[in-house]
Amino acid sequence: MNQSLWHMDKTELKIVFMGTPEFAVASLQRILEEGFEVAAVVTAPDKPAGRGMEMQQSAVKTFALSKGIRVLQPVKLKDPEFLNELRQINPTLQVVVAFRMLPEYVWNLPPMGTINVHASLLPQYRGAAPINWAIINGEKQTGVTTFKLKHEIDTGDILLSKSIDIEEQDNAGSLHDKLKTAGAELLAETLNRLCSGNLKETPQPHLPSENMQHAPKIQTETCQINWNQEAEKIHNMIRGLSPYPAAFTDLRGKKLKIFKSEFYKTENGRHPGTVETDEKTYLRFHAMGGYIQVLELQIEGKKRMKTEDFLRGYRN
Repeated sequence: MNQSLWHMDKTELKIVFMGTPEFAVASLQRILEEGFEVAAVVTAPDKPAGRGMEMQQSAVKTFALSKGIRVLQPVKLKDPEFLNELRQINPTLQVVVAFRMLPEYVWNLPPMGTINVHASLLPQYRGAAPINWAIINGEKQTGVTTFKLKHEIDTGDILLSKSIDIEEQDNAGSLHDKLKTAGAELLAETLNRLCSGNLKETPQPHLPSENMQHAPKIQTETCQINWNQEAEKIHNMIRGLSPYPAAFTDLRGKKLKIFKSEFYKTENGRHPGTVETDEKTYLRFHAMGGYIQVLELQIEGKKRMKTEDFLRGYRN
């Protein structure tokens, strides 16, 4: 459309916020600080977790209740009771941050539609795990985007975007925290400019399929290290999956998760997957064109630890 949107005082905006994990809390907190009314929060149902399998509520629910905000937790987003509650709230706008896919009736319900905060520079890295895949693929830059929801996932018209550098020391955890803050700030700016009437929708650029990077959900097989790959590629994979769910390999028949590593380029001809250790200070896995030096790890049945601590209690 590329046209100016709405013009109103922020007190006229009634928002329903949809999100579940901690990533979304920063955005919810920021728009409350900006003085916007959040009439209700929609989040995932409570679920059992931990050793005792006690019922745990989402990070967004915990925060919303602390602020006295009404919380809705539908199991199914097409549930008639939930849809009726939404209609009764009668929001002028919905905001979605790290939530599940919405049916059209839900995202199309408010007169101003639904805004999503996505942790990439769209159209790149559409999908469920943009933070992980940006690092896995060795990107030096990513960002956050606000856009209007439509039928196809992560394809709606862009409102605003902001770039963030990916540093060499970043992993998925540290980049998550950077983008969480950047996304909250960008959402606040989006809503303020929306109200002032100087925000435009811009269709996402169409890129050839060979130039598109995607961000599908991380599966178990995604996390298993293939030592026949280049050492730098494996290092980026370890960064992109740390601290969760973590890249893993096999060490003497036990699952070994690797959380932190360094890579070195060499041409020593060692067979990929070869393990080297002095049993005191270093543990290395050889790969194509180099090796991975493991700095932090977790062997099956033990806690996460530094390599030196692990080697003190481990003998080949």
